[in-house]
This record gives sequence, C-alpha cells and structure tokens, in this order.
Amino acid sequence: MSGKVIDLGNIQGLSVQEVPALQQQYGKNIFQAESSRRFIHIVWDIVKEPMFILLVIACSLYFILGEVSEGILMLVAMALVTAISLYQEVKSTNALKALQQFTEPKITVVRNGKEMIISTEELVPGDIMLLDEGMNIPADASILQANDFTVNESIITGESLPADKNETEEHNILYQGTTINSGKCIGQVTATGNNTVLGKVGKAIGAYHSPKTLLQIQINQFVRRLALFGLIGFFIIFFVNYLHHHEWTTSLLFALTLAMSAVPEEIPVAFSSFMALGAYKISKLGIISRQPQIVENLGAVSVICLDKTGTITENKMQVKAIYDYDSDTLVDLHDNTQLQNENVLFYGVLASEMNPFDAMEKAIWEAYYLYTDGKAHQQLKMIYEYPLEGQPPMMTHVYEHENIKVVAAKGGSERIIHVCRLSDDDKKKITQHIKSLASKGYRVIGVASAVPTEQQPPAMQDDYNWQFEGLLALYDPPKKNIPDVLKQFYDAKIDVKLITGDYPETAINIAGQVGIFNFLKCVTGEVVMNMKEDELMEVVKSTSVFARMFPDAKMKVVEALKANGEIVAMTGDGVNDGPALKSANIGIAMGKKGTEIARQAADLIITDDNLERMVTAISEGRKIFSNLKKAVRYIISIHIPIILTASLPVIFGWTYPNIFTPIHVIFLELIMGPTCSIFFEKEPVEENIMQQTPRERNGGLFTRNELLISIMQGIIIAAGAIILYYYFMNSSASLQQTRTIVFTTLILSNIFLTFANRSFTKTIYYTSRYKNSLAPIILIISVFFLAALLFVPFVRNLFQLTNITLVQFWLCFGVALASVMWFEVFKTDLLKIKS
Repeated sequence: MSGKVIDLGNIQGLSVQEVPALQQQYGKNIFQAESSRRFIHIVWDIVKEPMFILLVIACSLYFILGEVSEGILMLVAMALVTAISLYQEVKSTNALKALQQFTEPKITVVRNGKEMIISTEELVPGDIMLLDEGMNIPADASILQANDFTVNESIITGESLPADKNETEEHNILYQGTTINSGKCIGQVTATGNNTVLGKVGKAIGAYHSPKTLLQIQINQFVRRLALFGLIGFFIIFFVNYLHHHEWTTSLLFALTLAMSAVPEEIPVAFSSFMALGAYKISKLGIISRQPQIVENLGAVSVICLDKTGTITENKMQVKAIYDYDSDTLVDLHDNTQLQNENVLFYGVLASEMNPFDAMEKAIWEAYYLYTDGKAHQQLKMIYEYPLEGQPPMMTHVYEHENIKVVAAKGGSERIIHVCRLSDDDKKKITQHIKSLASKGYRVIGVASAVPTEQQPPAMQDDYNWQFEGLLALYDPPKKNIPDVLKQFYDAKIDVKLITGDYPETAINIAGQVGIFNFLKCVTGEVVMNMKEDELMEVVKSTSVFARMFPDAKMKVVEALKANGEIVAMTGDGVNDGPALKSANIGIAMGKKGTEIARQAADLIITDDNLERMVTAISEGRKIFSNLKKAVRYIISIHIPIILTASLPVIFGWTYPNIFTPIHVIFLELIMGPTCSIFFEKEPVEENIMQQTPRERNGGLFTRNELLISIMQGIIIAAGAIILYYYFMNSSASLQQTRTIVFTTLILSNIFLTFANRSFTKTIYYTSRYKNSLAPIILIISVFFLAALLFVPFVRNLFQLTNITLVQFWLCFGVALASVMWFEVFKTDLLKIKS
C-alpha cells in the first residue's frame, strides 16, 4: 500500500505546563499486571527455602529438649541467614531495576509545537505521538494522519495478518502493545497504563519472563541430586541414632545436622547473584542486557555475525562517484568537481526523505547541496509516496508543480534496472559499472524518474514508465578500531561472519580492509536460499562473507551455524532483522541507529554502537562463568568434609558418633554462603581467559576432571579432619575437646580452600596479587570468628567447645594446611608440564 504525505502542519500538541496535571490525574504510562516484589515477598521466598525450614525444625527441637541457649543461638543463626539472603536478593533486585531503566523505550511526541523524545512511561492522554515502521505502540491512540499504515494486532485480536489503519472512524484506533508493520502515522494518545485495552484484558506489554537457561537447569539438577542424597542420609542417620539411643528428638536433631550439611542452598543464590550483578556491570560499560541470564551465553559465544553499516563502518556516508546514464559518463567527486548533468543527484534527493534520518539519504542531500545550486527541488510539493519495499528494495516519491507531476525513485540497482526495462546491452554495461564501483567498497544504488500521464497513482511503484537516470556510489569507511576488535575476537577463538545486503564486491572489499579471515569467498542470499540444510551447514563453516542478504537468508545462515553446534551472536538494527536476532543465541542491537523493534527483539543493546564493547562483554561473560565455577567447586569441596564428619562416625559406631549439631553446621554455612556468592563474584578476570577456546555450552557446568579434582579436595580435607577426630577420640580426649579440634580444622581448611580455589591453574604466589577488596575482609571475619570460638568463654560454651593447647592448635593448622595446599603442588606440576 501507498499513501499521501504525512505533514505536521499546525499541530501543537500539549503544552509542557499541561503535562504534570495530566500525569497526576492518570499516572505514569506503566502497566502493572503483577505487583512488584515487596519486602514481604522476598522474606517469604527465603522462609520457603529448605535450609530455613531445617533451621526452624532444629530450633524447635532445641526448645523442646529444654536447651534454651542453643535454641536462641539457632534463632540468631536464622536471623543471620535471613539478613545475608536479603542483602543478596536486594542487591540483585536493584541491579535488575537499573537494567530496566536502561532498556526503557523512547517515543517522539509533539509538545509546544516542537518534536521531543521522551520515555514512553511519561506519555499522557492528549499527547501527539509520531509513529513509524517497526515501533511498538506505547499507548492507546487515535489516528490523526496516516500513510501506508498497517499494524500487527495479534496480541489483542489473535489475528496474524496486519490490519490496515487510517483516519476513518472504523480504522483509526491504535492499541498499546501492537507493532507497526509498515508506514507512518501521527496519533493522539487516548489511554495509558492500566486504562488501555491491553491493561484491561490483563496482559503485560514488555513483560519478559525468560525460560530457564541450560546452566540454570544443570545447576538445579545438581542441587536436587545433592538434596536427594541429603534426604537419604537424613533417614539413615535418624534410624541408626534411634536404634542406639531410642530418643526420637535427639535422633532427629542429629539427622537434621546431616541434612543441613548436604543441602547446597548457596549454589542457586550464587547463580542468581552472579548473573544479575554481571548484567548490571556490563550495563555500566555500555551494553544493556534485557535478561540477566544472557550473561551465561556470552562466555560461550563461538561465532559472531556482523552487519556492515554502522557496526563495521562509521555509518557516515559520502557520495564518491556518479554514473550518468544519458551521457554514459562516470564522475569521481572531488571538492571542485563540476557536474555536466545534475539529474542523478536531483532525482536522488527527490526520492529521499526531506528530513533524512538514514545516513545514506543524508549523504545524497549533502552532495546535492555541494555539487548543484540546491534549489531545483524547492518548487516541488510531494503529494504521494511509496514506502521502501520489495527485494531488492526501492522507494518512490511523487511531486507536483503547476499540475505537472514528477516521480523519482531510488533503490537496489538490480530492482531499478529491472523496472526501467533496459536493453540487454545497457544492462550489461551498467552491471559492469556496478561491479567496478562495488569492488572499491562503495554501496551502489540506482536512480530513476518518470513523468506520469495517468491521474491516479498506480497501485504498485514498479508500474510507472520508468527512465533510468544513473547510479550513485556511496562510501562508508570502516571504523578505525574494527581491525583491532576483530583481532581480539579471533584471539578469543571466535569466528567472524560478515552478513550484509551490499554487493559481493563491496562486502569483499570491506571485509579485506578490516581483516576478516577468508574474505575472498562470498555467498549471496539467493544462493543460501537455494541450498539444502546439510549443504549450507558445510558452507557456513568455511565462508566468512555473505552478501546481498535478506531477512530469510540471514535467519537460515544463523540456523545453520547453530545446527553445527555454534553459539551465535548476531548484530542487527532494522525492522526485518528481528527474526534473525531472535534466532541467534545472542541478538545484539545498536542503541543509536537500531529500530525499536530490533532493540526489543535483541538480548543485548550496545548503547554507543561501538563493537569493541562486545569484546568487553564476552570477557565479562567468561569471567562470570569462570568465577561461578570456582564458587560451585568451592561449595562441593567444603560440603564433603562436613557431610563425612557428620555421617561416617555414626555409620561406623564410633565412641563419639555425633560430633556436630545443627549449630555447628549452620555457622559453617554462614561462612560459606557469603564466600561463594559475594567473594568469588568479585574475583578479577584471569589474564589468559580471552585466549581460551569458548566453552561448549552443552558440555555441562564442569568437565569430569574438574569435578573429580573438587571431590578429591573435599575428600582429602575430610580425611585430615577425620584422622584428627579418630586420634583424639581414642586418646581419651573429651567429646568437647575432640569437637573443638575437628571444628577448628574445618574452619582453617575453609579459609585455605577459599584462597586456593581462586585459580585452578595459578598458584597462590600469583593469586595473592589478584585485586579483590573482599579478600582481607573474608580473612579477618573468619579469623575473628575462630578466635571468638577459642578464646571467648561465652561463645565457646554456646558451641559446646573447650580449651585446646597451642600445640593442638598448630596441629589443626598444619593438618588443614596440608589437606588443602597439596593442590598448590599439583598446580605447580601442571604448570611445569604445560611449559
């Protein structure tokens, strides 16, 4: 469809003074189908956690047994657990709120007779909105003017086909949440927020409930397995204790000790914290994530597909050459160039927007003013326009002056040549010029004109009696930093693909300039569409440049890469890039030049269109995943000795079968929880992380060797503690003395393990230089906690501990050190083998 020209005319819109009163009356344009997570909701989530339920049961049992001091201590532990969980939840929630502010969509409105850009939540009834192709309509509105305006209303009506919209009463209503399929419109807001049709039917626009990622699923499965193990252990310990003591409360208390030691509730908390805080960190670097879990995929990206204009190039075009068909001359433009025939530029500007947004149209207007008198267009009035459409696309404007109509078109050269119905010889000659210009890296477009005789415009723009005017060759230079950025991608073992709508010759030239590997091999969109799936899967492995690409071809290439097991990131900015952006594992939109629909379809938004940000984002993604692995492996290693010291003596019927109570376990958990989710999250990126091969996303959280090493760390720590346990138990030491020895050993082992696991390849000699502001804090808190246990009588009695000698303390220290630091020797040997 086509239509008349949109004209603001005398539209003034609301005055700035009217807006505050309207906002007071109608509120913000925010839809709240779900109440925000209030403090009570966060607390309730914590209360529902298995660990908290176990704490409540243990606390109740202490009071039932008359052990009031222990019961009070458990209440304190519950308060601390709640406080730590609240801190982590609030920190994550605040990070997500900050992300939502970054991704808030904008809208152009007319106020006080001037266009201004505001946040969509600032809209009020009566506002005049300027709506364009690809936008999501942010409020209910009525149409004042429209041209070629169609809207996808499936979210409201369920109808998949776009609905035609115009100023007539039956077709002038616009609904919040619908998407503009084509055309332009001036609309007046009639309802906002919960007063919109969408609000009344209870659907949240923009609400994004992301499905669980693969890593989330893997972590949840891992936690469930450990929880199942804890449940089985709970029943075993309960029955064994009950058979020995015939006291169900005491047996239940000791069984709870094992269950608490086996439930790794820190892991899901660590995952949520790492992802939310990671997403917030990269947002401060200029990359906005629409969902925090996308950070997980960043570290696994193995292929990045780039469009050319504005991503690789400056998006600042210049007309470098003009081919004039009438005189069959090709003119290279310089500052003092005198054009013999100005028709190509004249019709080029007539086929462009009067107030251009697109860099190409800006360049055409700039050349028009520079190389002509710039006045020829002034007498003409645009009366009709055909939007950019078709494959390759073209657009047409119709003008009138003194009852004489003039029609101008520009677009893909093949399309313009086709509609002009040229002879085969002329087509061949023009095609040679196109290839020659494209091989210099120029974008080449065709220009045509027509003088219509009919009164009414034809239904299709192709149907005019077109006359070929010539070619415009525009150059958009590559950004200066792109070669270095691509080198960093390649160093990180990430393959780079250029996917562009330009000619193969243009794409090959630009790809060669910026350093894309294997740039001489190029495949076009038409060839891609004609390939079978298995054939394309082989082609995408060895091809780096794809030219003359259109939306379906882009998506097919992305799907072929994914079928090969690649994790694909893709950049896009146009309305038609939405499907490919959604298809990619990570869709990347440009914040400046990207359309709203591209930004909404994307997972990441680069706010300043600087591709170098992606290097930083991938590095941050790899760092977050690496640190999350460190945290989880730490949790595995430290849980094993707690579980074994709580279970083996019971199973083997030792003299002191139950050395720990829930109090001891929960306070060990209080040290471990913040360590894994706060300390490891703050760890810096390891120096060689961007030279490593991207992780295999389907390969699981750990490799078998990594898991074995972490289990071995835990078993050796457990062995050290249990040897001391057995030795002192059989050396006539009291239960309290034995408990103090074992508890001290485990706390010291935890401290050593925290610092040993800062790297699984670098020794403490190197990792001690890592900058982490929490390292001294964690160390000081752990030392003070241990000192209080050993030297403060009140605390010592609460934990049912006793004095130990200095020799005994150093024995604990030595065993803990040896139980952990063997791994440092292992890392040293590993480094020697690698070198």
